[in-house]
Amino acid sequence: MTIASHLVELRRKHDSLSETVEQAQRSPGSDAMKIAELKKQKLRIKEEITRLSTN
Repeated sequence: MTIASHLVELRRKHDSLSETVEQAQRSPGSDAMKIAELKKQKLRIKEEITRLSTN
């Protein structure tokens, strides 16, 4: 897998997580711990995208 294709996949996952977080936040009775974990995953992916983009 090339870096470019890996970045595309990471961006796709990041976008998917963004949608999931937004839906969970709009849903009454959402689990705050689950939302926090999703946000952490999203942040880790964002950091990986940044790291790979700057190299």
